[in-house]
Parts: sequence; structure tokens; C-alpha cells
Amino acid sequence: MNTADNKRSIIVGIFVLLALVILIAAIFTLGGNQKRFISTIQVRALFDDVAGLKTGNNVWFSGVKIGTIKSISLHGDSQVEVTMNIEESAQEYIRKDAIARISSESFIGNKNIIIESGTQQAGIIQDGDRITAVNPLNTDDLMETLQQNNKNLVAITGDFKQLSSKLVNGEGTVGAMLTDTAMADNFRTIVANLQRVTQNTMRASNDLNRFTSQLNNPGSLANELITDTTVFNQLQSSMAQLKEASTSAAALTQNLQQATSNINSQNSAMGVLLNDKEFARNLQSTMQNLETSTEKFDQNMEALQNNFLLRGFFRKQAKEQEKLKQQQQSQPQDTTVTN
Repeated sequence: MNTADNKRSIIVGIFVLLALVILIAAIFTLGGNQKRFISTIQVRALFDDVAGLKTGNNVWFSGVKIGTIKSISLHGDSQVEVTMNIEESAQEYIRKDAIARISSESFIGNKNIIIESGTQQAGIIQDGDRITAVNPLNTDDLMETLQQNNKNLVAITGDFKQLSSKLVNGEGTVGAMLTDTAMADNFRTIVANLQRVTQNTMRASNDLNRFTSQLNNPGSLANELITDTTVFNQLQSSMAQLKEASTSAAALTQNLQQATSNINSQNSAMGVLLNDKEFARNLQSTMQNLETSTEKFDQNMEALQNNFLLRGFFRKQAKEQEKLKQQQQSQPQDTTVTN
């Protein structure tokens, strides 16, 4: 073997060595990224739809990568079973009631699985356990919803454009308010009235607050009426007496009304005296006749006394009356002498 062949062999050996070093470094790098050289446990989850999840995608827990997707296989009629390799160092943080859900690194990025730890009451997950899975949002349904929202937005924009054109043209109540100065002035007047009503309401509220504070002020009449039972009892007694007086006054008024009605009635003597003019004239005539008869009777008696036939009788009667009068006058004097 000559020198040139030896030199060529050395160069080839160096390149082969470098290639081996690069290959080994790549194997270790890929193995480190895929967790190939770390102790793991297998955890499974059943999904209705994995939404494009692939073997080798990452598994995340609280923002930390803790494993990768080992396999994806169909299960049952329409479900998909996903098997995950989870690092043993993260096992103690994951509970049996943990939840697995599919997420994306970005809107169109790779899919991954995010695990939520669960509650502290549940035990630590073990190798081969199955955790609850939450089905991801369907991208097609999401896009269909976005498309429908876009249609609705276009319709809303068209309606708003039509509404704004009507407002500019002064159509409708709002348009008239924006363009009609008289209506604008009326609206300002209404707002001013509302402000005055609000101010009056605030003043009334303040007055009511002051009144209630006075009610709570000890020594005031209102406070005593509310809190002092003695004053309340006296007031209650006064009200009862006032009620009794009102009842008596009502009865008296009723009696007066009845008496007045009897006086005004044509069936009572007083009513006849007050209301019957004919009876009044007859009564007046009768009284005049009685007065005339009395005068004539006095004249007749005087004539009889002067008559010679009866003069002795009247003189005798006068003497007896005089004698009786003297006896009556002498009796007190006799009594005085005896004493």
C-alpha cells in the first residue's frame, strides 16, 4: 500500500468517525426530545374525535412537557383510544380523576394533549390507568360557525347602513330628533323637566330623612308618641273621649233635626202655630175677643155692684173680708204679747 492509499484511508476513516459521532448525537437528541431514555408509565384516554392528533405529539401538564403520544387506535364502534407515555417524575402530580383534552399549539399548529391534575382526594394515577377525556372543538363546526357569524355581521352592517341613512335623511322619530330643531328643543325641555323632578325628589328624600331623624330624637313629641306608652295611652283615652263626644254630638244633632222637622210639620201644634197663617189669624182674633169679653165682664161686675138690689150683698161681703183681714193682722201681735 502506497502513501496515497494510506492518506485516502485516513481521510475516509475521519469522515466515518465524524458521521458516527453526528449520528449518535442525533440519536441522543431525538431520544431526549421524545423521552426515549426516561422511565415512563402508560396512561390511556378515550376520545370521540382526536381532531388530527398524531403519534409522537407532546403531552403537557401545567405548561410543562411530561410525555408524548405513544399510539392512537380505534376503540369500540366510533371512539379512539390514545396511549400516552408519561414521565414517572410527573406521576405524583396526576390524580385518577384527571382530565385529558386535545389542544393546539396555534390555530393551525400541531395537536397535543393537555392533562388537568384533578382533585387531591383522588389517588395518584398508576401505569395502565384510563383518565377522563374531553372531546375537542370540531374545526369544521368552528369554521361553519364563523362563516354564519360573518353572514350575520354582513346583515347587521347592511341594517346599520340603512338605519344611518334614514337618520341622516331625518326619517323616523330619532331622525326627526336629529334634524328637527323644534323637536330637539322639546326634548331639551323634557330633559330639563326630568332634572327638576329629580331635584325635587332629592329634596323630598332629604326632608324625609330629616323628619325620620327627628322621630329618633329623644324628647320630641313624635318620639314620645312612638316610644312612650304613657303618652300613647293618654292619647288613646283622649281619642276615645273625642269619639264619645262626637257620638253624643251626632245624637244631639239628630234630635235637633227631628225636633226641627216636628216643628216644621203641619201635624204638630207648634208647626201649626208657626206655619199655619189661617190658624194664627184665628188665634189672634180669639185673643182679641177674650180681651174684649174681659173688659165687658169687668163692666158688668161693676154695674152689678152699683145695682140697689145687690148692693147690700156686696157691702156685706166687703165687711166680712175687712174683718178677716183685721184678724189676720192682729194674730202676730197677740203672739208677740204672749211671748
